Amino acid sequence: MNLKRLLSAHFCSHLRSVLMAAQSSDTATTAPHFKLKSNFTSLTPERNSAVIQARGKKCCPVYLGGSASPSGIGTNISKRTCDQLRCTACDFRVSLFNDYIWDQSCDYLFFRNNMPELSKLRAKMIKKKGARAYACQCSWRSIDELTDLQTEQQLRWVCGKHGE
Repeated sequence: MNLKRLLSAHFCSHLRSVLMAAQSSDTATTAPHFKLKSNFTSLTPERNSAVIQARGKKCCPVYLGGSASPSGIGTNISKRTCDQLRCTACDFRVSLFNDYIWDQSCDYLFFRNNMPELSKLRAKMIKKKGARAYACQCSWRSIDELTDLQTEQQLRWVCGKHGE
């Protein structure tokens, strides 16, 4: 048995026992809440998928990406794009639009006056398969591929925590 399979089998066994203990525990209010994301039988380290996601968890690091990039809680392993972004500059939730980019004529006043009304925003949205348009009331980006938010120094966006 190779090392990857041995570690994977050990991890699955340990995870099953933790989840069963959490389900049978009488301290449900103090125990962390977990949401199962995949089947135990398909758990392998090379799949790079998140097995469980906890309520109220934040992305670290935070990723932006095109419409082909999966959304959820981003980690160094899962590399998912955050769909719960919040801007610390304008205190708005960041809206995202799959398969669109922003027209180059967009400016601060356009977003300041039109966020979050989709009917008004559509005037400067251009259809582009695989892209994703992000915007709050003070900043905007068009993204085609997975990008670490830390490389976008001008943006003051953070993960606003993921719910159930």
